[in-house]
Amino acid sequence: MFFKSEKNNGFEGGGLVLFESVEGALSGERALKAEGIENRLVAPPPELRRGCDLALEINLVEKPAVERMLGSRQVHFIDILPTRGGTELLQVVQVTDFGEAVMVKAGNMKLTFDKVSGVVLNISGGGCPDIPYLHAEMLAKPLDRAPRPREMGHTLCSLMLDRAYVQSLEIWKNGGR
Repeated sequence: MFFKSEKNNGFEGGGLVLFESVEGALSGERALKAEGIENRLVAPPPELRRGCDLALEINLVEKPAVERMLGSRQVHFIDILPTRGGTELLQVVQVTDFGEAVMVKAGNMKLTFDKVSGVVLNISGGGCPDIPYLHAEMLAKPLDRAPRPREMGHTLCSLMLDRAYVQSLEIWKNGGR
């Protein structure tokens, strides 16, 4: 991979919080981050999916704190499971460097931008009804002037496009690296 994101040294993972819905996973992510509990939004392997295509990876040693925190904030989850040694979690955001352009894939959405100018070159994927509108609003605009997808979209596709947008903006501001 061409882009390396910095990880906190204390994050070991090993646990997976499963949710019934995408909204639950996103609420869980926000609630845990607000309390300083590190977590990552991931796509669980098919054999562990129970409700939706998103889950939270957590440090398994923090399972009791996570259960209490989510319960106190009324964030409903299905289960917290240890990830097995051979189980590979799929990162929600993936980056591909094409030399002059970078493609950031989040879930099923892809955003490609020019490394120098930051201009959005292409948006693809999805299939949700708000994506054509977001495509028209963002295409050919520099990332720092393009509207944020989460402010205009209402679907899982727009949420994933927003994740790609945020990562793209960070990469571009760091000189395409």
